Amino acid sequence: MKYEEARKWAEDILMQAEVPDAGLDAWYLLEYAIASVEKRQTGRGWYLMNRDTAMEEKTFRYYTELVRKRCTRIPLQHLTGEQEFFGYTFSVNEQVLIPRQDTEILVEEALKRAKEGMALLDMCTGSGCILISILKNVQKVRGTGVDLSAAALEVARENAQKLQTEAEFIQSDLFEQVEGKYDMLVSNPPYIQTQVIEELMPEVREHEPRLALDGMADGLYYYRSILSQCREYLNPGADLLFEIGADQGEAVSGLLLKAGFTGIQVVKDLAGLDRVVLGKLG
Repeated sequence: MKYEEARKWAEDILMQAEVPDAGLDAWYLLEYAIASVEKRQTGRGWYLMNRDTAMEEKTFRYYTELVRKRCTRIPLQHLTGEQEFFGYTFSVNEQVLIPRQDTEILVEEALKRAKEGMALLDMCTGSGCILISILKNVQKVRGTGVDLSAAALEVARENAQKLQTEAEFIQSDLFEQVEGKYDMLVSNPPYIQTQVIEELMPEVREHEPRLALDGMADGLYYYRSILSQCREYLNPGADLLFEIGADQGEAVSGLLLKAGFTGIQVVKDLAGLDRVVLGKLG
């Protein structure tokens, strides 16, 4: 079968399985299959010149396997083992939340306030994508990532090593094992209401870690918990930045105000939805 025929077959199969963005996924999986089996880095230019070339049989077999798995709604990123975030390629698996483009807003806002030599704490670090992206763009920052999941921290450490970034990673139930003082705290905590999780896409509901999703009954549990403890670990004037759900701007802003933060702002994402709440410790 030719490359183009295989890609069209895959797109049709994925569409029948009601996989979102079937055309894009068919392309990404083809690109990944060629790179994995033929050890060849492809691109649109290469593909246009070779689309009528017959695929190697072993490449097609592997491509078929990937497409069939995607039809069961295993996330594309779990099949390829990676996700692009803030211009960097992060390793991901079923132990961590797949980095989303919306979370880049949190990194952008953190970088506006970051200073050389500061101490940065990333609570609920997961894959480490937020912490590492900030460290890649600010010099001499002492970065610490915290997560309850030991398996998630293995992924974060792998990403730090791969992206040549020095960071400390601590397994801890929030601040339980944290020591020292920090100048900035960033966090994308679990914030989805427990009852809403069953309504999510199967890629998320069935394949991403519930520990990274479940914000308990009202979705605000981890915001309250972090804010109730963070003052002991933050220097005066420290910045705090949370990613939030699109309907949580007012509620989380109120929690920051109650906890003594000032200059509270709600920042929208590219879709115009509330995405980040930030403030400064008074």
